[in-house]
Amino acid sequence: MLRQDSVTSKRLIEMLQSNPAFVAFAKAEGAAILARDTEDGEKLGAGIAIAIEKGVLRAQETPPVYTKVDVLGKSAEEVAEALLGELGPEFKSGVIVLVGLSGTGKGTTVDMLKGRLPRATTWSNGNIFRALTLLAVTHCLQQGLEFNQAALTPTNLALWMGMLSFEHRKADGVVVSAPSCQEGSGFFDTRICGLGLDLWVSDVCNTVLKGPMVGKNIPTVAELTQGEVVAFASNACQAMGDAGICVLLEGREQTVNYIASPHRFELIMSDAALIGMRRAAQRVGAKAVELLGEASEDTAVEGAVAEALKQLAAAK
Repeated sequence: MLRQDSVTSKRLIEMLQSNPAFVAFAKAEGAAILARDTEDGEKLGAGIAIAIEKGVLRAQETPPVYTKVDVLGKSAEEVAEALLGELGPEFKSGVIVLVGLSGTGKGTTVDMLKGRLPRATTWSNGNIFRALTLLAVTHCLQQGLEFNQAALTPTNLALWMGMLSFEHRKADGVVVSAPSCQEGSGFFDTRICGLGLDLWVSDVCNTVLKGPMVGKNIPTVAELTQGEVVAFASNACQAMGDAGICVLLEGREQTVNYIASPHRFELIMSDAALIGMRRAAQRVGAKAVELLGEASEDTAVEGAVAEALKQLAAAK
């Protein structure tokens, strides 16, 4: 139970799949996942449409092709093995793009691959949106203006994106050799240089970029800058891949379709009902651990699972 991983979820599903309360809870969780994914996809699609209209991205006549990997009945290790098999022994570096509905295990699979591939790192667009937001708000402050959507003109956005660069980060004049995207170990890092700022993202990702000035304004910026950030991400990931790094990127097709890579995978679950069951099992397992405390006897575990399901189902 304490492992809280794909093995735990699988065992909980086996234990509870004939329980009517669990089946109903899993159905509700599955419906919520699909609704949330659909809403997110629509928002991202609208952002990409804005980028195409501005000329930041080119419309794709034909979307890229993804190799489908069915995760039904597979452990995270088995899913990772399937992807590695598709990549082949000759794969040494490059950008691996992973998509799929929430609940299919993208994050866990990325973690597994990161431990199996040489010089592997992950990429997230989050800090690029935050860096762009910092520049937008700083610009407004310097102009004596309150930040709002009107500041996000194509001219301003192009200017601010020009203040972001993805570089080999140097320490004492020597390039640090550890592969990293935005995780603080150097080598590659995003630099913010303009409007009086000269910052490395890995130095400020947990301070300045998570401060209130950025946090309250990032939704407005993210809504209108999908294209700019995706274009930056594609160039950054390509630079790392060319430098011999394995870059792991998960996301929604609406945006990652624009990341240059021939290595694309979609995690699917041939029995869609299991997506809700997996998420329900994760929530039940986490709640059961909370209720268990220090107890570890089988009877205590069973009781905690039953109580966890009761509480979660009642809250729906």
